[in-house]
Amino acid sequence: MNSPRTTLYRDKQNAKLMGVCSGIADYTGVDALWIRLAVVIMVFATGFALPAYFIAGLLLNKKPSHLYVDKDESRYWQRVRQNPKRTAREIRARMKDVDRRLAEVEHYYVSSNPRLNAEIERLR
Repeated sequence: MNSPRTTLYRDKQNAKLMGVCSGIADYTGVDALWIRLAVVIMVFATGFALPAYFIAGLLLNKKPSHLYVDKDESRYWQRVRQNPKRTAREIRARMKDVDRRLAEVEHYYVSSNPRLNAEIERLR
């Protein structure tokens, strides 16, 4: 089952018609103008896009208003949907950096406080 943040929704808050194009734009991170232009071109080129648009408008759920806290969270989830493996690598790299910095802080305090150092060694 998909997480609510990795699901395609209709975005009624930024909608022009049914919110399908703005939902696709929110999902992919592409500007809604480009999605709308692509849909218009596909309607005139194939004719299939118009029924598909209305079917998507009927089948897709409306995007919950509380889905993202802010724009940064929205961009984060767009990146997760675009490339989950890259996002996981970035998070692992950040956690390694945090771990390294914590080790430096621990080393600083332990090296300047022999009593603390002895207590930490006793706990290991």
